[in-house]
Amino acid sequence: MLKTPYLLFLGDVPDPLAAKVATGIHDWRPEHCVGQYRLEGCKADLGLDDMTIAEAKEAGAKTLVVGAANRGGVISQSWRAVFMEAVEAGMDVAAGLHDHLVDIAELKQAADEAGTELFDVRVPQVKYPIANGKKRTGKRCLAVGTDCSVGKMYTTLAIDKAMKAAGRKSSFRATGQTGILITGEGVPLDAVVADFMAGAVEWLTPDNDADHWDIIEGQGSLFHASFSGVTMALVHGGQPDALVLCHEPTRTHMRGLPDYELPSLEALRDMALSLARVVNPACEVTGISINTAGLSPEDARTYLKEVEERMGLPTVDPFRDGGERLAEGLTG
Repeated sequence: MLKTPYLLFLGDVPDPLAAKVATGIHDWRPEHCVGQYRLEGCKADLGLDDMTIAEAKEAGAKTLVVGAANRGGVISQSWRAVFMEAVEAGMDVAAGLHDHLVDIAELKQAADEAGTELFDVRVPQVKYPIANGKKRTGKRCLAVGTDCSVGKMYTTLAIDKAMKAAGRKSSFRATGQTGILITGEGVPLDAVVADFMAGAVEWLTPDNDADHWDIIEGQGSLFHASFSGVTMALVHGGQPDALVLCHEPTRTHMRGLPDYELPSLEALRDMALSLARVVNPACEVTGISINTAGLSPEDARTYLKEVEERMGLPTVDPFRDGGERLAEGLTG
């Protein structure tokens, strides 16, 4: 488990969405966050106090958490000096990138000398099996999106929170670095060897009580040319009984792919449902989650109403309005 509280490192991210790891931790575990560290040119701001390493250490921060998520999960050269300063000040450093902290020789040596720890969250800790497709007891809900970074993690966290508040049996199953940093456990699915990804999801969502729901954090998108593979593994490894569709309505194209338009919710429904029914013929779409952060409250209400009437499914922004209606759609 990571030592708390955290100093959230935003680096020099080009937009707020590129700081989604830090944003997720701040939104769901605000009590763990003492401040933020931003480099020149950073275009994200969590509203936390900007702190130097020394100021954060004085404020009690024990871990510098890398809250930036860039394309390819690269540790920028400009970040390394900050990590070194944190280690030398006696702070641990945690990151969920594809580049690993422990592979930076001078940083590893400095951490060893300082008696601090480097945590690479995106490193599988288990030898996962190959999926067998066997039916498991219990129930499972998976969030699927029209694009990457549209709110699948927020949706599943909100549903799990609502389920627990209602006294129902529920477990949030983290499949990405932010979810793991928030909850302390899960599978870093996009770092698992491809042949074992679906098996890792089966391992993450084992047999359970008949009335227990695993709420599975979604990743990528079936329509994203770069990241559809991880989504497919979730669909088949998760064997979902329920799908919740996730969408962000202000996007003009797929994230990182300017030549690709977003699919409609209808197209997502039809494709995800047909693929899910390969492993669970009883799977149904039970609700729609809309990320309305880019809309005014009035425009958000209008959009949610229109989608609900058009799709015939409960449609909410679970971060603004809570996940109760989406949780109510999960029966049995």
